[in-house]
Amino acid sequence: MTILVLNSGSSSIKYQLFKMPVETPVSSGLIERIGLENSIITHKIFSAGEEKVVQRTLDIADHSAGLYEVAALLTDKEIGVIKDPEEIDAVGHRVVHGGESFAQTTIITNEVKEQIKKLFQLAPLHNPANYQGIEVAEKIFTTAIQVAVFDTAFHQTLPARAYRYAIPKTFYTDMGIRAYGFHGTSHKYVTEQAISYLNNPKAKLITIHLGNGCSMAAVDAGRSVDTTMGFGPLSGLIMGTRSGDIDPSIIFYLVNQRGYDVEQVNAILNKRSGMLGLTGFSDMRDVIEAIEEGNEKAKLAYEMYAYRIKKYIGSYAAVLNGLDAIVFTAGVGENDSSIRQLICTELEFLGINIDAEKNKLQSKENREINTANSAVKVLVIPTNEELEIVKQCFKLLKSKQIN
Repeated sequence: MTILVLNSGSSSIKYQLFKMPVETPVSSGLIERIGLENSIITHKIFSAGEEKVVQRTLDIADHSAGLYEVAALLTDKEIGVIKDPEEIDAVGHRVVHGGESFAQTTIITNEVKEQIKKLFQLAPLHNPANYQGIEVAEKIFTTAIQVAVFDTAFHQTLPARAYRYAIPKTFYTDMGIRAYGFHGTSHKYVTEQAISYLNNPKAKLITIHLGNGCSMAAVDAGRSVDTTMGFGPLSGLIMGTRSGDIDPSIIFYLVNQRGYDVEQVNAILNKRSGMLGLTGFSDMRDVIEAIEEGNEKAKLAYEMYAYRIKKYIGSYAAVLNGLDAIVFTAGVGENDSSIRQLICTELEFLGINIDAEKNKLQSKENREINTANSAVKVLVIPTNEELEIVKQCFKLLKSKQIN
């Protein structure tokens, strides 16, 4: 079964093509700067253990033009991996917000599309771009089944005591204001990997996704029971440009006493805060470089970043009433040994003991970095959201006997 995975952002498209049940892509790519001059396409072909990279710079006006370029590359006479767009059996779409309507991967119908549109107000930066990707894919890959994989779906198992806010009930019943959680596709993927690694389907896990966006989840026997992101992706951990948890009275103070309007505050908290606000850098690699140069602001920010994660580890260990493993994943979580060391130091009372030498080793494999006598495993598991999406699509279509 040939399945194309699409992740449509506001100005980008990520894609991977799989020939399932083989779980390694035959092609992948990224289109950046859609709608701007000099858009960049980076297209990769994987064959016989070798990788070929094609990079092009051209003006791509919109997502429609971008997806036509993807189709052209996939079917190119010299570098193509399929002969015709009709060879694609299904297109799996990452959709950020599924609200309470979608707890499972879903075949896209007109009714599903209408529901995704209704959720625009809950994810105004993401769902419209995801929806546009669906609309364009339907025009290009006319014979393919379109499938939606929702970023919020994994967290639909949260109990009401975790997802409800202590505000009047009508805000939930009439407006849908509750914690939804995000990064669910990543948390689900590493959860399944950890359960397999531990050979324990009932494992109590804390999964820690650290990238430009950051979130954690408390997972009990494969089910998410709490998570740091809430109604939107702003709450919880300190992120690249997002503040994470903040006292709401600060917002009222800025608006009522200091003259800011709500759009300015929204931009500050989402785009100018986090590590960027604290250090001037949103990329953790730049923060680390600044620390090495003796930058005290960067050192403090790094400590704050780790401290917030450590607080949630303690909180989630209590929620789970025990802990078998913590799992680091995503760009920072997988590659920054120093942050892992800082987070795991002085957590011995929870049974967490990190091995400094194992922690420093670089690998793309699932691995443990705890000491031999650590009661809790400390795992590093590379995430693979595209693989998780294609696996969910394949499972759904096979269950419906679609070949």
